[in-house]
Amino acid sequence: MSGAPGNVKPILYALFANGAIAIAKGVAAFITLSGAMFAEAIHSVADTGNQVLLLLGLKQAKRPPTPDYPLGFGKSIFFWSFLVAVMLFSVGGMFSIYEGVHKLLHPEPIRYPWIAIGVLSFAIIAEALSLYGCMQAVNAERHGRGLLQWFRESRSSELIVVFGEDIAALLGLVFALIAVVATMITGNPLYDAIGTLMIGVLLLVVAWFVAVEVKALLIGQSVEPRILREMRDFLLARPEVEKVYNLLTMQLGPDAMVAVKARMRPQGTEFELLTAINRVEKDFRTAFPIVIWLFFEPDHDDN
Repeated sequence: MSGAPGNVKPILYALFANGAIAIAKGVAAFITLSGAMFAEAIHSVADTGNQVLLLLGLKQAKRPPTPDYPLGFGKSIFFWSFLVAVMLFSVGGMFSIYEGVHKLLHPEPIRYPWIAIGVLSFAIIAEALSLYGCMQAVNAERHGRGLLQWFRESRSSELIVVFGEDIAALLGLVFALIAVVATMITGNPLYDAIGTLMIGVLLLVVAWFVAVEVKALLIGQSVEPRILREMRDFLLARPEVEKVYNLLTMQLGPDAMVAVKARMRPQGTEFELLTAINRVEKDFRTAFPIVIWLFFEPDHDDN
């Protein structure tokens, strides 16, 4: 299986950034008693665990096929990506909302707010660098598409997850910083509680969008529309192919399965027909290296 080594880098960037940030946030939350800081610390701990799960998923996706799993284990990355979205929703979002409600009902003043501000400023820089690394991988896959269109059409579940996590982390840090500064200036811990609630809502929204996209892959999506159009154009341009009746694809993690039903131009003998099909299949695999399973059915109609 081809795997997706290019998508390991943004995961590693996020892993190291979130690990360092989680430690700094945890210490700052213990010292300052800030609810927003505590919510951010839990968020970073969850994100660090999420990166480990994604790396595990990528490793499992490279396992070769077996008799029980004849199409391989490529789709296992979709399972782990969906699990990450669930963790982001529960551990990150729901816990932050719980902490925010708790702070509303039992407000506590923030101690040493400058420590929280310093840690949050460091975390924003680290997360911005992590997002920059992620965006390099995203831009390599966008092919001129907008970010929203890429997010909806991408089949790289691990990259979708890291992108969503980085966006949520960076915005959450900004919310936390605003909440801490507002609390320090006014002396009112209500702002800290509101900031914690905003972080929770943000994580729930991001987790929902990520889960929707990964669920579609888990069920069984085709390859990206752009690649599907290129595949059809490739077949129609072949002199051996007269008409393409069906072109079915399924994304299998970093790889894909393709089934083609087409009418071939007369080749003379049966042997020449088989030779022509083999030639088309070989060139098709060369043009689209993500294809690990290719089924080609010649026919004279679409029935």
